[in-house]
Amino acid sequence: MTKVDIISGFLGAGKTTLIKKLIAEVFAGQQIVLIENEFGEIGIDGGFLKDAGINITEMNSGCICCSLVGDFATALKKVVDEYHPDRIIIEPSGVGKLSDVERAVLDVADEAGIEIATATTVVDAKKAKMYMKNFGEFFNNQVETARCVVLSRTQDVTADKLDETVKLIREKNHEAAVITTPWDDIEGSVIFGAMSDAKALEHELELEHEHHHHHHDDEDEECECGHHHDHEHDHDDHEHEHEHHHEHEHEHHHEHDHDHHHHHHDHDADEVFTSWGVETPKKFDRADLEKILDRLANTEEFGQVLRAKGIVQSSDGKWLHFDLTPGESEIREGGADYTGRLCVIGAEIDESKLAGLFGV
Repeated sequence: MTKVDIISGFLGAGKTTLIKKLIAEVFAGQQIVLIENEFGEIGIDGGFLKDAGINITEMNSGCICCSLVGDFATALKKVVDEYHPDRIIIEPSGVGKLSDVERAVLDVADEAGIEIATATTVVDAKKAKMYMKNFGEFFNNQVETARCVVLSRTQDVTADKLDETVKLIREKNHEAAVITTPWDDIEGSVIFGAMSDAKALEHELELEHEHHHHHHDDEDEECECGHHHDHEHDHDDHEHEHEHHHEHEHEHHHEHDHDHHHHHHDHDADEVFTSWGVETPKKFDRADLEKILDRLANTEEFGQVLRAKGIVQSSDGKWLHFDLTPGESEIREGGADYTGRLCVIGAEIDESKLAGLFGV
């Protein structure tokens, strides 16, 4: 029986970074298949999907990566038949509902000879409140369905902010284990232990909580929780977060009933979110790219941009990899690709304005 680990999380939460940590520290030596189901036409991490179906590439240490669009059940059966893996890790789209992914796995479990071992959601401690307010239908589903919630970037928030985030999570799911320790301070095996034994761990935490009812944990000490691959390195966005909340406060007040109503409707991701992506040979000056990303991250002139990723050539011949979530962006030098690629995901985004912004 092949075990299936589902690792979900909203756009930019750090799913890929957590998966890399688990593969390196927990699953070394095992035959692993990683299935990524990207939203939209372009998956920067998994490469382009040339046709609907499965694009399988070998990764390091016995890990095989499948980027998937289309028939999920067929893909699951195919990877089990072809690779006979010890584990299948499924990384759903950031805007996917965890309950839908679980259901899809359970529907083919007997036929494919698989069972769900863990169902985890990664939550950005800095942005949970904002996403819960604005995209509750998708964000909350991931939190409510998870057996374990792994908070990312806890080292970048104050003790009070961390406490507030944990309370928000607890309101949606009082049974899941919630991991608050910064990832650089914790072994992958400890994280996976909580993912695997969430209920037992939760019972222990409740007992501990009864003993230390008035004690506040301050675990957000300095350390980075993954500034590689998914470029999860964060700059302090406290200032932006304040501006963002201030900017939208009136909207939340008078649209509260509408939002509440909206969150309980059953929408597909493609009804709410848009993905815009292009291939381009254009060369970018690094300073110009920084200005572009700053506008994308800190204004709403292009719609509500939630995630942007790209690999482009710079004017000096180097290749720039960029990564963006609301209020913050990062550019680093990386390997060349066969051409430049850009991908932006958001709500009500203006595709023609985006094309104009990047000059493509």
